[in-house]
Amino acid sequence: MPRADAVSNRARIVEVARDLLNSTSELPMNAVAKAAGVGQGTLYRNFATREALLAEVYRADVDQLVASAPQLLAEHDAATAFRRWLDNVADYARVKRGVLAALEPGPGHALAAGHSGPIGEVIEVLLAAGRAEGSIRADVSAQDVLLLLGFLSREEAAEPAHHLLDLIFNGLRTR
Repeated sequence: MPRADAVSNRARIVEVARDLLNSTSELPMNAVAKAAGVGQGTLYRNFATREALLAEVYRADVDQLVASAPQLLAEHDAATAFRRWLDNVADYARVKRGVLAALEPGPGHALAAGHSGPIGEVIEVLLAAGRAEGSIRADVSAQDVLLLLGFLSREEAAEPAHHLLDLIFNGLRTR
């Protein structure tokens, strides 16, 4: 079992890398170590390569996005939970754009493809709750929503994301 300080260092490194991706796609490892307040040895013990660090940032964001849906459904009606979850998607997409921009095309696309399953599953849970409530159209699939959300990975979608998510959400709702 890792020591508490090692777990804390790893989490801080991932959080710092995530924050740095908002300002640069280059993500120099020495800048991550410095901003996280750890030495190069600690950084490379946790993440042997820049790609490994980027993959962990991406994985952590996918996990957070997927885990947010049940909590939102517990606190809100299905339609409100789905819309708030879409706001979380906008935050996730910003990190995804940064990670994919920092990776070479091959590894980045493989990384993104590997996480569409858990995201698609949580979309289906949200859709099913909305259908049961009568607030979400019955003819919409998780794959439909994934395709619509694909635009968030594009750089030009960065600023108007919430407006575009409103358009998507309003199209999912029953009349």
